[in-house]
Amino acid sequence: MMGTHRRILHKARWGIAVGGWFLGSLAWAQSAIESVSGSIQGGTEVVRIELSEALAADPTGFAIQSPARIALDFPGATNGTGKSVVELNQGNLRSINIVEASGRSRLVLNLKSATSYRTERQGKALLILLDPVATSTAVKPPAQQGVFEAKAVAGTDVQLIRDVDFRRGSDGSGRIVVGLSSSQVGVDLRREGKELVVDFLRSSLPEGLRRKLDVVDFGTPVQTISSVQQGESVRMRIAPVGDWEHSAYQSDSQFVIEVRQKKADVSKLTQGPGYSGEKLSLNFQNIEVRSLLQVIADFTNFNIVTSDTVSGALTLRLKDVPWDQALQIIMDAKGLGMRKSGSVLWIAPKDEIDARTKRDFESAMEIQKLEPLRTQGFQLNYAKSADILLQITANNSGGGVGNSVSSRFLSERGSAISEPRTNQLFVTDTPAKLEAVKALLLTLDVPVRQVLIEARIVEARDTFGRALGVRLGGGDLRAQRGGDGGYGIGGDNRLVFGTGYENAVASSGSGGTVNTSGNFVNLPAAKLTGVSGTGSFALSIFNSAANRFLALELSAMEADGQGKIISSPRLVTADQTKALIEQGTEYPYSVTAPNGATTIAFKKAVLKLEVTPQITPEGDIILDLDVNKDSRGETTTQGVAIDTKHIKTQVLVQNGGTVVIGGIFEMEETNQESKIPFLGDVPVLGHLFKSRVRESQKREMLVFITPKMISDGLKR
Repeated sequence: MMGTHRRILHKARWGIAVGGWFLGSLAWAQSAIESVSGSIQGGTEVVRIELSEALAADPTGFAIQSPARIALDFPGATNGTGKSVVELNQGNLRSINIVEASGRSRLVLNLKSATSYRTERQGKALLILLDPVATSTAVKPPAQQGVFEAKAVAGTDVQLIRDVDFRRGSDGSGRIVVGLSSSQVGVDLRREGKELVVDFLRSSLPEGLRRKLDVVDFGTPVQTISSVQQGESVRMRIAPVGDWEHSAYQSDSQFVIEVRQKKADVSKLTQGPGYSGEKLSLNFQNIEVRSLLQVIADFTNFNIVTSDTVSGALTLRLKDVPWDQALQIIMDAKGLGMRKSGSVLWIAPKDEIDARTKRDFESAMEIQKLEPLRTQGFQLNYAKSADILLQITANNSGGGVGNSVSSRFLSERGSAISEPRTNQLFVTDTPAKLEAVKALLLTLDVPVRQVLIEARIVEARDTFGRALGVRLGGGDLRAQRGGDGGYGIGGDNRLVFGTGYENAVASSGSGGTVNTSGNFVNLPAAKLTGVSGTGSFALSIFNSAANRFLALELSAMEADGQGKIISSPRLVTADQTKALIEQGTEYPYSVTAPNGATTIAFKKAVLKLEVTPQITPEGDIILDLDVNKDSRGETTTQGVAIDTKHIKTQVLVQNGGTVVIGGIFEMEETNQESKIPFLGDVPVLGHLFKSRVRESQKREMLVFITPKMISDGLKR
């Protein structure tokens, strides 16, 4: 009997438990969100949610820091408001999204700034209380008297950080999990340089958690985590390496920071320009594609038109993904495409969109063939009408008066003619093509920018020369004046000296007259280049009877010269237009014609500057240069020789800058010595038997180029 009673009581307990669970589930299933409203009470923003049935427990939720959002899930609840978006625009709260899917409803509070929150149940209503943002940056003003005064004051108490943990994610990311004593802790997350800084406002950190964690061995971007107490706040510094990104979210009393390495996604979704939509998170199991598109439409405030052929279900989990990327993921997964017109998105299978686009293009082409033609004249101000006609037509033969050419730029029925006398272009085509021609001419018919090019050709010359020479002569006039000439060398033999054979004979008394101007050594100073004469000094030694003498003449010259020639041609030309300036002389010379006759031809010796400028989009100038500097050279039997200096190059120069495009340096040194063998080698005395010439010539040419764009004000 007792066993029977125990079995009955046991079954009764299970029946009560199952019945309670069923009634609770039934309460969730039958509840509906009837209204959502917002207000400010006692300085605190309050969101009031009215439901058809009282909640058995607080809904689960999470917060996103960027963009600032708070999401709450109501399992088994339906959206009975008839709205998907509730615009509030009060305080820190912008709007509320209500999304119903997969047997639950989610409320997303779109905030201006991230903040903490708390929930409170009042009968069939749920209150969401948002903490003021000002508490994290400034001292709060005294709270106004009201219903929530006590709770607001209590919310400002210092909260305890319970734990700081680090984990490695499956994708190699580093996750810092911070355990909070309350969900009301304010968090300020920011990036400072190469570090991530997290401030937990009005919080305290136990001594055991004030440390620096080395997490290099985990193989994540995070290297170290340091936590310290700073006044009434706790500061955490996270030091990652490499190219990284981060995200953070809060779920009740747990704050999670995730740092991951940026990866280059080579898939289709990230090719081309990046996604710039506001980020959202989606987590659905087997949701219909139409319902998922409705969620995105409610989030973005876009109007989405879905084709009847869109069907199927999808399971996905996306976290902090731009909404346009999320939409692209959904469309790629189901083979869908999109066409956008204003704020309306039409979504259909890609084949259907391609077929529709093809039909639209074919219809437009058929309409264009039937559209009436109009003729419009375009007055050109800067460009020549014939040149423009060549550019817009398929025929390169030109366009004179009455020249009509069918154009690829125009439609099949379009034509154009140019009028050079008035510089007008007449086009006959459909109105749409005429508008296209007008837009093209606005781009082509513009004033061409002009460039002033100044060249400076500097030629410098430095010369130095030195010449030394000697002349040594003498004579013996004794025999000529009745005495004995020469010097006895024994017996009747005598030795005479003379500057030559005749002088020696005359000095011996054998006949003739002694030439007193003769020289034993005749090595005078040589003439230097550009110097007509030399300086000389003479010395003569003779006896008392003046019938014997020795004469010495020293000659020397030193010349030092410097010269400079500056040639500065300049010219103005349009962008990408060749210009030429030259100045000089044409020299005649004889030429034998094929028939044997002699004719006169001319050869130029000119200073020439030929340049083609090109202005780059950055404002620099590319120059194609050809610089020539000629001068008259030697005169030969065939004619006059031309000495030329020529530079041809291409350079890139800043506007108004100066560049040396080239130069020529020549140095010529000459050292020449003339002497009498053996005698010229005698130390000291040998200088009387030799002459020296030393010359040095230096010539240098530099070419400077300075381009300047002419401004509109200067041209006027």
